[in-house]
Amino acid sequence: MEGKLKKELGTAMLKSTGHSGGGCISEGQSYDTDTGRVFVKINHKSEAKLMFDGEMASLEAILKTETVKVPKPVKVVELDTGGCVFVMEHLDMRGLTKYSKHLGEQLADLHIHNKRQLETFNKEHQTVGKGAGQSEVAVVEKFGFSVPTCCGYLPQENEWQDDWVTFYSQQRLQHQLNMVEKSYGDREAIELWAKLQLKIPQFFKDVEIVPALLHGDLWGGNVAQCTMGPVIFDPASFYGHSEYELGIAGMFGGFNSSFTLLTMTRFLKHQALQRETSFTNSSTI
Repeated sequence: MEGKLKKELGTAMLKSTGHSGGGCISEGQSYDTDTGRVFVKINHKSEAKLMFDGEMASLEAILKTETVKVPKPVKVVELDTGGCVFVMEHLDMRGLTKYSKHLGEQLADLHIHNKRQLETFNKEHQTVGKGAGQSEVAVVEKFGFSVPTCCGYLPQENEWQDDWVTFYSQQRLQHQLNMVEKSYGDREAIELWAKLQLKIPQFFKDVEIVPALLHGDLWGGNVAQCTMGPVIFDPASFYGHSEYELGIAGMFGGFNSSFTLLTMTRFLKHQALQRETSFTNSSTI
């Protein structure tokens, strides 16, 4: 593996630092190279390429917003022996403690970044004879993502949809139910889903939902801090409803301070100007 990494990274030096890490899915190891220290995630499963490609695209998208710190992605490399590695910037991370408030604020900024871009885009195009100093801004007007992403080994389809209800119903819930039916043949779950999907639009009635770039797998195990502030990692990003993020975070938990979620909730509700009932109901679904 090290020989392949040297070639792919164009480095003569590839020295293990002795620092290792990882999560429930992949192993990790840090190396010193000619151009600095990197962290290499290793996974030998057949799903590794799909998983790492989605993670790299997610990190690149978040990085471009300049709102919250993430490890800079470098390269996904397929191994000759099977599996894949994902090379990224090494960060000296530790558990999130004093930067909880900052994380909440920065995640809120991440979520409203595309909304601000859309507002700038619309303002520029309302200007007759756009002059020097005005430039095209990157905006996303649909729900989805450029590539599939994964939560663990579970693939998530991210085909673009015009509205949130369609995306959430088809690309998230329907996709999961299809896997349940295939793996377990649970007819009761399928019958209940047929009833539920008719009611989903009611949860988002009279709510304006602007596509927001999400981490997509936000829980306490995917946040940390370094000397520069909070860090998020292991994303499964897509453009969706900002409250989806809070639903995932509330479901899996693991945050060492409830203030992170409280702050994030406050910022998102303020920016979206949504009613309390709407916020509570859509987070539940």
